[in-house]
Amino acid sequence: MDKKIYTGNTRIYLMISAAIIAVALIMNIFGLGLNLGIDFTGGSLLKYEMGADFDVKVVEAALKDAGISESQIAKAGENMTELQIRTKDLGAEADNLRVAFEANLEASYPDATFVTIDTVGAVAGKDLIANAVTSCLIVFACLLIYIAIRFDFNSGLAALVALAHDILIMISFMTFARGLYQVNSPFIAAMLTIIGYSINNTIIIFDRIRENNRLLDYKEGSRKNVVEASVKQTLARTINTTITTLVTLVLLYILGVTSIREFVFPLIIGMLAGVYSSVMLSGQIWAHWIDHNTFGFITNLFKGKKAKKA
Repeated sequence: MDKKIYTGNTRIYLMISAAIIAVALIMNIFGLGLNLGIDFTGGSLLKYEMGADFDVKVVEAALKDAGISESQIAKAGENMTELQIRTKDLGAEADNLRVAFEANLEASYPDATFVTIDTVGAVAGKDLIANAVTSCLIVFACLLIYIAIRFDFNSGLAALVALAHDILIMISFMTFARGLYQVNSPFIAAMLTIIGYSINNTIIIFDRIRENNRLLDYKEGSRKNVVEASVKQTLARTINTTITTLVTLVLLYILGVTSIREFVFPLIIGMLAGVYSSVMLSGQIWAHWIDHNTFGFITNLFKGKKAKKA
């Protein structure tokens, strides 16, 4: 009998994910949670006219040398010669830190002139977070209805569990990397991106599960056999697609500036979590629910609707 690599150790796979999420939750409870960035906390906005094009990495180095470690840098103006820097509230040391930064900046750009400094509020406030949560809930509801109609209710619910898993793993690793990355607006964009990417892999596997379930007679056996065969048949496609996308993201991470890395890092984690959940969890959860008729009443409702349409 063939060894079931993908369905024989589902409990272990679930425990690995649960352990990661649990550690991150404990860290959040004890005040070592997500490192919320300027978009969530607000801060100061400094503007400089550089007089010519400038290198963002040189500005980053000047800020760090002056003791300003948390910042967002942007080019603005008609000719993109205006430097805008968002930092956390500099407090009583604002003047001293600004003088030190300007001294470092003038060493590389002697024509740079200070324009203004303003106090700004949080960009990603409660409204943006609420909108992101609402968007996720709407997407989840639409996906559940779509997958339940195209496949079955158990498939739809299993796919949503896999998506929730991917988001929680992303949040967990952002907690672990709190000393390296802040949570700003790019993280919300990355989270919404992963929802679309991850569900694609899951649907591919469920499509193969449906085909194998029709071709092979598993009425007297566990649906785990169907999942095992389906995962093996789609694994090459999943790996090829993931590697292709991952290479691009890794290059962006290596070559990109800090703001790009804050977006790419959770994307990489979410992508890997999505592959893991698609291959190791989603189909297995579906098989367990089918074998134990967990949602039999709801499943029969969907079958009844399909029968009436036919």
